[in-house]
Amino acid sequence: MPGSGHGQTSRASVPLSTLVRSSGWHHTFDSVRYGDHADGVQSLNNLPFSCSSMSFGSSRGPSPLSLAVSDAIPLAVAFSETINAYFKGDEESKCRVKLTGDMVISFPAGIIGVLLENPSPAVLSCRIKNTSKLEQILINKQLVSEVTSHCTSDSRVYAFDMATLTQHLKQQSEMNRSASYFNIDILKYQVRPSVGFQSVPLRLVSYWKCELLKTDFRLDYFYNGSAMASESPLSNISIHVPVDGDVTKMQCIPAGTWCSEKSRAIWQLNSISEKSEKGSQGCVRAKFQLNSGPSTPSIAAIQFLCDGTTLSGVDFELIGPGYRISLVKKRIITGKYLTEADDILKQM
Repeated sequence: MPGSGHGQTSRASVPLSTLVRSSGWHHTFDSVRYGDHADGVQSLNNLPFSCSSMSFGSSRGPSPLSLAVSDAIPLAVAFSETINAYFKGDEESKCRVKLTGDMVISFPAGIIGVLLENPSPAVLSCRIKNTSKLEQILINKQLVSEVTSHCTSDSRVYAFDMATLTQHLKQQSEMNRSASYFNIDILKYQVRPSVGFQSVPLRLVSYWKCELLKTDFRLDYFYNGSAMASESPLSNISIHVPVDGDVTKMQCIPAGTWCSEKSRAIWQLNSISEKSEKGSQGCVRAKFQLNSGPSTPSIAAIQFLCDGTTLSGVDFELIGPGYRISLVKKRIITGKYLTEADDILKQM
């Protein structure tokens, strides 16, 4: 045994971390076809708008269950962006990137009573800023419409249909009477493609040397905080590398795990940033002893998340009275983040 070295549907009540991961972070590697590249991910038009019930996090102000008509209604907003990337060797021209995102607004359950008691509630309107990088925006047309007269080249303004919003929240409350909050997908977007390594938060280069009885593998990684709206560390990094040839032993730096059931080497790294122990770049190395080599170089898959920032730089702003922002969460997650050795680099 080798050793270590868009119709509206409801979702179960789950914390935000799980909600966000369902967009791409919580992919099992078994579901990834290693031949799929970044441009083969699901189309934005096929993604549904959903509703769930759970708080994004702590906020200040009145209880979410008991709001007075005079209270400014607290809203929480979450931006989640999924980056798909494919690297082949160290050639920048072969780097492929696709970035999509969504914005969710969390409404406190107490808003339902306020809206039902007020025949003319304040219209909820918002401005999405820094949209010049967005190639496509899809809105939840059942609930919001674009106010074109107030849009600019770098912002979009949206207004809610308050009657429809009230009925929708009332229906969600009847379906889940214990919920304190209701999270509703408001818009989804795709970022205009950027060329080259400057658009990715983590650049990858993989190398293989395959012989009859042993295989050497190396993965170099380079952190790029400038790709983000505001620099933030990558966390929960997971690296999966399939190796065939009937591996009998694995030696690696840093320590990793060999999964014999799936013929895969796995590394878990805590964090990568400019402040990492070894700086903004690093390396994973492994030697595999084989029974029936040589191995065939495979595509390595990486996952990570990054809290507190986005890649697109989009932001949220309320317009008008009656509401306030209690919390804004931002997160980057990985979809298919793959690296393949170039033919000329397969011998280290």
